Amino acid sequence: MLFNSYLFVFAFLPIVILVWYGLNRLGRSRLAQMALVLMSLVFYGYGHPEYIALILVSVFGNYAISWGMEYFGAHKRDAKRAHLVLGIIGITFNLGLLFYFKYYDFFVRNINRLVDTGFSVKNIALPLGISFFTFQQISFIADRMCEKAPHYAMLDYMNYVTFFPQLVAGPIVNHKDLVPQFQRIGNDARTLFTSAEWTDKESGRSSVEMGICLFITGLAKKVLLADKLGIVVDYGYENIASLDALSALVVMLCYTFQIYFDFSGYCDMAVGLGWMLHINLSRNFNSPYKATSIKEFWNRWHITLNAFFTQYVYIPLGGSRCGTGKRLRNIMIVFMLSGIWHGAAWSFVVWGLAHGVMMCIEPIFARLAKGVRWFITFSFVNLAWVLFRSGSISVALQFYRALFSFSDTGEIWELAKQTDGSWNYLGRLLLELGDSTETAVAVYYMIVLLALLVLAAFLCTRRNAYESVREREISVAGMWGLAFLFAMSVISFSGVTTFLYFNF
Repeated sequence: MLFNSYLFVFAFLPIVILVWYGLNRLGRSRLAQMALVLMSLVFYGYGHPEYIALILVSVFGNYAISWGMEYFGAHKRDAKRAHLVLGIIGITFNLGLLFYFKYYDFFVRNINRLVDTGFSVKNIALPLGISFFTFQQISFIADRMCEKAPHYAMLDYMNYVTFFPQLVAGPIVNHKDLVPQFQRIGNDARTLFTSAEWTDKESGRSSVEMGICLFITGLAKKVLLADKLGIVVDYGYENIASLDALSALVVMLCYTFQIYFDFSGYCDMAVGLGWMLHINLSRNFNSPYKATSIKEFWNRWHITLNAFFTQYVYIPLGGSRCGTGKRLRNIMIVFMLSGIWHGAAWSFVVWGLAHGVMMCIEPIFARLAKGVRWFITFSFVNLAWVLFRSGSISVALQFYRALFSFSDTGEIWELAKQTDGSWNYLGRLLLELGDSTETAVAVYYMIVLLALLVLAAFLCTRRNAYESVREREISVAGMWGLAFLFAMSVISFSGVTTFLYFNF
């Protein structure tokens, strides 16, 4: 089920809120959490009921491992060894599920190509969110293995894994951040769900108000910006052979902002939904294109994935405490794994390694002016996104050839025509004033593109959406603005697309 759909906005979400509020206000918090688990499973399995069985196998398998650690810890002398063995079994179980569904076909194809074997490819469908809920449970099992996490009640654990706002595309939430919130609600639901207590601790503002504002903001990012940019991106990548330098540059920039507005829009909606239910989810974006280094970029982009790899891979390998050579090795390992996590294709591996190399060499840029460092970082990120979007190295190389061809075949006109009717109001106005259709549409497209880039750069110098919602009271004008964005987003649902990170 998509956040950006009539079914979710006008049916599923109102039912969830009514049930969640109603049962908690009656003091039936455990029943409310049971209902939340069931509704989260409905959300996850909508359209693909078989996915419910998969996630339940994953949840119950990991919970059984945790229970085994609890049992041996209480009844056996050699508890540390039992924790270690069960932890290895649990991590292997999780990685095995992820490998089978996400990497089996990729592995078989490469083995067949390398040694000329005839292993069959199964064309396994990638279950939604498997990378996200698998990593969450790996973090839990790893902490249990090191005795840094307790054995939670079954209901709390199921809500931790299946909580629908973050289930399909993150953010990747650590158990110590989410489970205590469900436990607190379970212990004192009546008090927490009175109007006087329904406020955010840090800002002192209504959690529901903030949640609605952030959800609408994220919805507008996805529907009104990312999906529109995606029209141009899809056309460009379907017609790479005809791209000239200018049109390739436009397609590249469009994807850079499409993936940002798409993924950050999803995460804004997820955090907003959590606030509506009095649950705080981790922030996942912080104006990443403001970064002046790759290290800073990854501290701002997909923050929870970076935190996972730092805590469970980089630090255990020795982090930056083991000399320059090993530190650089650790960086490359982390970014190689990040590339593999994103997709079963060599283009993702190269994308990850490219980021690792750039992080290793970027100290040589440290003395440059801040504006120059920003330009280098932003340019590199743009070029690397080509690998990410292309799906194969050969397609990426074809795109790079077009980008650096310095040719001008007039393809920008064809590219501009791909925008749908909702983009063409200014084009029709210019046509009425006497311009040709081709010129009018192209001029309108370029104005929209440039305005979008300028707007994004402007917002990076001030509060972003998350900060604005948390730090500023909404004005009357702001309320009307959000209402307008919501209405425009709902009108655009008919042309809705899935989120890009559903593929990862």
